[in-house]
Amino acid sequence: MFSGKTKSYIFISILIILLILLNYRSFAQNTKPNIPMLGEKAPGFTAKTTRGIINFPRDYKGKWVVFFSHPSDFTPVCTTELMTFATAFDEFKKLNAELLGLSGDSVSSHIAWLNTIKKKIKYKNMENVEINFPVIADSDMSIAKKYGMMQPEVSNVYTVRAVFVINPEGIIKSIIYYPPAVGRNVDEIKRLIRALQVSKEYNVAVPANWQPGDNVIIPPYGTYEKAQEKLQRANFTDWFMCFKKLDEVKPGKIRD
Repeated sequence: MFSGKTKSYIFISILIILLILLNYRSFAQNTKPNIPMLGEKAPGFTAKTTRGIINFPRDYKGKWVVFFSHPSDFTPVCTTELMTFATAFDEFKKLNAELLGLSGDSVSSHIAWLNTIKKKIKYKNMENVEINFPVIADSDMSIAKKYGMMQPEVSNVYTVRAVFVINPEGIIKSIIYYPPAVGRNVDEIKRLIRALQVSKEYNVAVPANWQPGDNVIIPPYGTYEKAQEKLQRANFTDWFMCFKKLDEVKPGKIRD
C-alpha cells in the first residue's frame, strides 16, 4: 500500500496531467479556423487593395459581393481565375454584384502580378485582361482568419480558395471552399447569385442544375385539401414536388 505522502504525490501528478490535457484541448480549439456561418453578418474590416482603401461591408451596401481568396500571386491557377473573373466583370455588374479578391501578398506584389497578366498572359480566348476589381493585401492574414480562409490541414502560410457570396444587407448567403490545386467555376458562381436573387425575390427554391428560364420549385402546401387541389395541375407531380415557370410566380408570394 502507498503511504499518505505517496498518495498525495500521485493525486497531484494526476491533477497536473488533467490540467495539461484541458489546456491542450482549449489551445487546439482556439487554433482551429474561425469560419462564419450562413445567415451571419459578414465580418467587417478595413483593408489596402489594388484600388485603394476599402471599408467592408460599408462600401458595398446595397450590392451583392463575391469575396474570394487565392493562395498566392504569380501562380498559374490563381492567374486563370482572376482572368476569368475579370472577363465576367460586366456580367457580375448586371447582377448588381461586385468582385473582391484577397491574398497574403502585398499591394506592390499584386500590382506587379496584375500588370504581368495584362501584358503577357494568354489563357483560352483571353488576353490583355485588365483586373478591374480590388485585390486585398492581407499581409498579416487577419482578414483571412476572420473568414476561415486559413485552414491548417492544408497550409499554415497560404489561404485556400474560399468564396463568400454576401447579399446587399451584408449577410453571408453562400460559402464554397476549393483546394489550392482546383480552380473555381466562375459560371457556377454567376448561376448561384442568380439563383439566390430569384429565391429571395420570389420566395421559391431552385432545383439541381437550374438555369435562368428553367422552372422553379414552389414550397409544398400545408394542408391535405390544398395539396390534393394543386395535384390536379400538371406542374405538381406530388405534394412535395411542385414546379412552376418563374413568370407565373408573383414576387414576394410563396405560392398561388
